[in-house]
Amino acid sequence: MHTISQYQEFLADYLQSQYETKEPRNLYEPIHYILDLGGKRMRPVLTLMSAEIFGADYKNALPAALAVEVFHNFSLVHDDIMDDAPLRRGNETVHEKWNINTGILSGDAMLILAYQYFEQYEPVIFRDLAKLFSKTALEVCEGQQWDVDFEERTDVTLEEYLKMIQYKTAVLVAAAMKMGAIIAETSAENANLIYDFGLNLGLAFQLQDDYLDAFGNPETFGKQVGGDIIENKKTYLYLKAVAFSAEKEAQELRDLFAVQLEDNTDKIERVKELFNASGASKATQDAIQDYTFKAFQMLDQLNVSADKKAMLKAFGENLMGRKV
Repeated sequence: MHTISQYQEFLADYLQSQYETKEPRNLYEPIHYILDLGGKRMRPVLTLMSAEIFGADYKNALPAALAVEVFHNFSLVHDDIMDDAPLRRGNETVHEKWNINTGILSGDAMLILAYQYFEQYEPVIFRDLAKLFSKTALEVCEGQQWDVDFEERTDVTLEEYLKMIQYKTAVLVAAAMKMGAIIAETSAENANLIYDFGLNLGLAFQLQDDYLDAFGNPETFGKQVGGDIIENKKTYLYLKAVAFSAEKEAQELRDLFAVQLEDNTDKIERVKELFNASGASKATQDAIQDYTFKAFQMLDQLNVSADKKAMLKAFGENLMGRKV
């Protein structure tokens, strides 16, 4: 087994080895740009880690791990266009640095490139990886559409929101881990348990992302703090705040999330005050902890050594302790 930083380095080296100068440059340069912005690369690291947890060499999982990373970044390029986001990982988004058409087309190419990495595997493994990937990619698109739909709705339920973030975010974390299990050719039970571990960890991760969007440090968060509030997104924080507030404050929240303003400074601050006063901030932090514990419960059932379970648990604890 290796450390998380080692897995990140292995992936970075493999990514660089895959680059080649290709034309048209305006198609491929944005792809290299978004991939080189880095980030924690949590999902592909999980693919490499999962493969070694189940006894395979991490090198065998590098193509699948890169497929996961390329797909994830494809989704970010298109999400940023849909959200009109100016920043990604503290840098200009692709559509801001180039233009919207370039962002759309380069994103399309990334989706195709992601599939190509699976072609390096033997037929049976290729089939299982591609089947899982196709299912997951479609779920991510469904989750993104629900996310967009919810911006215009005033009747979003907590259950609907949790299903949306499960599809938009958590299923890719889960699939990334199951891909490592598939490559290692472990048992179906182990593969399903590691998927469920990733699913619950992914839910905790997204809820924390929602929390940091409102309360994160703008110098370290890497995205526009308050972006969800500006976009009127009905996050877990918002839904809990409406549920916990007296009718006057609940209606104020609904009104604030029904308008688009030129200057959102006062709106962001007032919404954050209501999130804190209602108890929604604490409820969100409690939910993050609950999903993290559910993930750890999956580990107890895995048929692997105790030290490997401990490494996965340490990864989860590290991830949930993030500030960015």
